[in-house]
Amino acid sequence: MSSSTTKTDTLWTDAEIRKRLLLDLPEWELRDNGLWREYKTSGWKSTLMIVGVIGHFAEIAWHHPDLNVSYAQVGVRITNHDAGGVTEKDFAFAIKISEALSWNPATDSDSPLQGIPAGSKFDYWGSEN
Repeated sequence: MSSSTTKTDTLWTDAEIRKRLLLDLPEWELRDNGLWREYKTSGWKSTLMIVGVIGHFAEIAWHHPDLNVSYAQVGVRITNHDAGGVTEKDFAFAIKISEALSWNPATDSDSPLQGIPAGSKFDYWGSEN
């Protein structure tokens, strides 16, 4: 490692990445030298909300994913562009995105928040999430 490289910048092998995905991010996959997930939404407004959440975290983390955005889906590819592949930073960022986008107060019995009523016209997600 060079003096400017840290442990979090160490590239992971494809085998290491696949094993870690199974353990921590089963909805994600290795694709095009990065961590990939596609989120299906209920439509354009939900898609834009997801892009906003990811954009907010990207700026705070100073780690910017590649996004493929269309009417009812968002594709997210995370890779460490400086390191040239997947590093611990990519996993940390993917985990943060997954946690934020999977949060649902309606499923938390201790939450005072209602959450979006299931099956309502306000449903955030498409049928596959």
